[in-house]
Amino acid sequence: MALPFDERPLDSTPVHTEALPDTPQRDRRIPAGAWLEAPAELLRLGEDFGGREAGYIRRIHGWLLWRSGPPSGGDARYLAVAADEPSVQHAFRLLADGSGQGAGPSGTVHDRFRAWKEDLRDHAR
Repeated sequence: MALPFDERPLDSTPVHTEALPDTPQRDRRIPAGAWLEAPAELLRLGEDFGGREAGYIRRIHGWLLWRSGPPSGGDARYLAVAADEPSVQHAFRLLADGSGQGAGPSGTVHDRFRAWKEDLRDHAR
């Protein structure tokens, strides 16, 4: 059985973009600081609301998805970073009450996390 995201041990082994896995890692967390090409925005993700260092989630059609904040029940921020151009990014802020907001690569501002992820899928890199 997989450990909850926040209970997985950190794996701070340095990693390049091409080595970030496609699917979620069920046995460990890859912190943003381990990604050698990490943009500064990712390293500061969640600072403004006391979030801890972002952890890697998965790839979505050329987007690298990262999250800062608890896995449920609290404020969190997601950042999708283009694997081929890390300066291209889209953020989604999820609030503790379940509401949220973020613009996707289409330029549409979404208030549902699922719709934001679908925008990433529909605008593959």
